[in-house]
Parts: sequence; C-alpha cells; structure tokens
Amino acid sequence: MPQPDHVSALPIGDAAKLDDDLKAAYAKCIEKLGFVPNVLQAYSLRPQKLRNFMAMYNELMLAPSGLSKLEREMVAVVVSSANRCYYCLVAHGQAVRKLSGDAELGEMMVMNYRVAKLDPRQRAMLDFAWKLTTTPNDVGESDREALRRAGFSAEDIFDLAETVGFFNMSNRMAYAVDMMPNHEYHRLDR
Repeated sequence: MPQPDHVSALPIGDAAKLDDDLKAAYAKCIEKLGFVPNVLQAYSLRPQKLRNFMAMYNELMLAPSGLSKLEREMVAVVVSSANRCYYCLVAHGQAVRKLSGDAELGEMMVMNYRVAKLDPRQRAMLDFAWKLTTTPNDVGESDREALRRAGFSAEDIFDLAETVGFFNMSNRMAYAVDMMPNHEYHRLDR
C-alpha cells in the first residue's frame, strides 16, 4: 500500500510563479536528484521561509565542520527516529544509505542506531543526539565531557547541537503540515 499522495496538507507554491532564485534552486535539485524534495515544495508556501530554510540547511549540512556529511545525516536520522518523523526518516535514511554505501546502516539508523557497529566517536555523537532530543533538560556538562573524550572539539559540539536542534524543528514542521517524502526516496540506494 503506497503512502498518501500529497506533498503537504497545506497548499504549496506554484513553481512557475516562484522568484528566479527559487526556480534555480529547484532546477539544481532536479539536476542532482531527479526531483524537488517535498520539504522544499512545502516551504514554497512562504518563499522567504523557504530561502531561510535552505540557507540554514546548507550551512548545517554542507559547510565545513568537524562532523562529516555522513555523520550529520546520521544525526538527522537518529533525531527523526526519536521523534518518529516519517518524512525525515525516509529522506535522510536514504542519504545515509547513499553516503555510507551501506543499506543496512541506513535501516539501523532508522530503527535503532544502537545495533549498528559504530566507532566510539559516532556512538557518543548519536547518544548525545538522542538525549538532546528525548530529554533535553537532562543534558549537562557530563554529556559535553563525554563528547570531548570521544574527540569532539568545542566547535564540533556546537555543530552537533545545532544539527540536532534543526532536525527537531524540521520534524515538528513535517508533522504539523503532514509532509510526505518523495516516493523516489524509497527506492534509492538499496
């Protein structure tokens, strides 16, 4: 049985009426992925918010960091697993499959990252992401110290916390507007 066939429970912007910068972003997605991610289409209802979302995403996920692109995607999936966010589990689970070349790792991140054979650094990173998502009021100096012992710099801890925060926000937006992942994500990199 296929998932519901809508992008969002709210209207989406008309791609033909978007400003040139957003049309260019859509064209780049089509060139790289073969489709425009539904999250961008959902955000097109509010074009300036779409620009803000893309800028923040690109800064968090693509800018230089002590966290690799794969690690940042793993964080996105673990946060989304804690929140049971269907959209992000599908979309970022696919990214983990692609970046790691390991379909099983993508599935483990979605279902239970603790069963994956991870190095101590990645385990500490994902344990922190889970805790900051599920019990943020319990995060304290001992958690930051565990990250330092695992080799994270102050800048890495900042980047990790910001990535966790961003995907918690994204998960809540996906729930609020009933955002569905693109059907294409399900078949990629398996």
